[in-house]
Amino acid sequence: MVITRELLLRTQGNCDIQDITPQVEKALQGSGLETGIVTVFCPGSTGGLTTIEYESGVVADLQGILDEIAPPDRDYRHHLRWKDDNGHSHLRSALIGPSLTVPFVEGRLTLGNWQQIVFLDFDTSARSRRLVLQILGE
Repeated sequence: MVITRELLLRTQGNCDIQDITPQVEKALQGSGLETGIVTVFCPGSTGGLTTIEYESGVVADLQGILDEIAPPDRDYRHHLRWKDDNGHSHLRSALIGPSLTVPFVEGRLTLGNWQQIVFLDFDTSARSRRLVLQILGE
């Protein structure tokens, strides 16, 4: 069986990182499925999904390393073409990836003790985001 749900988020942009584990767990519990996989997908090209230990030190470290890899103040060709300021946002999204799949067993996500699902908004301003969840299982 395949069940599709949406998560709606309000983000601050500029590498805002939000723990979405509770929302994914709630959607899984509401599905009635016991075993399978949950895929979370971000439509768009300036967001990403991954897992981390969601605590302030790791969040700050991740934001810092992304600033080193794709600094926001660099001159990107994307800026020249589109006259905007989010070239780094697209690159960060490509590096982190727009989706994440997590298995579940006995109706529970198989995340580790210190592992949470996070959404990263790399764009340059606050916005509403829509994430698509697909829950596949039995």
